Amino acid sequence: LTGVPREQRAFQYLLAHAVPGDPRHVLQTFDQWCYRREHLSSVGPLKGRIVERLLYERAPLRVLELGAYCGYGTVLLAQGLPPGARLYAVEGDPRHAAVAEKVIRLAGFDEQRVELIVGPSEEVIPRLREKHGLPKADFVFMDHGKRCYLRDLRLLETHQLLAEGATVLADNVLFPGAPHFLQYAKTCGKYRCKVHRASLEY
Repeated sequence: LTGVPREQRAFQYLLAHAVPGDPRHVLQTFDQWCYRREHLSSVGPLKGRIVERLLYERAPLRVLELGAYCGYGTVLLAQGLPPGARLYAVEGDPRHAAVAEKVIRLAGFDEQRVELIVGPSEEVIPRLREKHGLPKADFVFMDHGKRCYLRDLRLLETHQLLAEGATVLADNVLFPGAPHFLQYAKTCGKYRCKVHRASLEY
């Protein structure tokens, strides 16, 4: 259309229409763009309510997001955290991470609340404790490459980064699907599994 990536076009729309420092309004403005202009593979409002409910029920203090994309899910997670909590958001694509960084700060979250980590998840996860100070995650949200879900869950286990009773929420495990991840989670004996039915993003 203009030579500007659609993620950047979405951010320009946010700048023009969203209220800075108001995360809920930032998300609503994002939704308006995706419904009326261009589709982005963000969580969206319907699945967002599932995320919000689980955050409210669990009240996690250390949250790990794998796949920040443009920052929609990051803002959704950050606004639902209790006081003193910290979110570690990982994004492998530097171009998407640059947009996510601006969206996160536009929503009003500083680096104490949300740390954005740029790099492939398989390289970032082994360094989370030593380099980024994450002892163990109480809540993990997976929304990156579906083929990476099982590999990264195993990495989290290997590096003992899952707190006792941690919640692992993985998006789109049925469609497009992450069958090996789902099979492992159901049969390994370490997890109690629940499938939340929802539509695609927009």
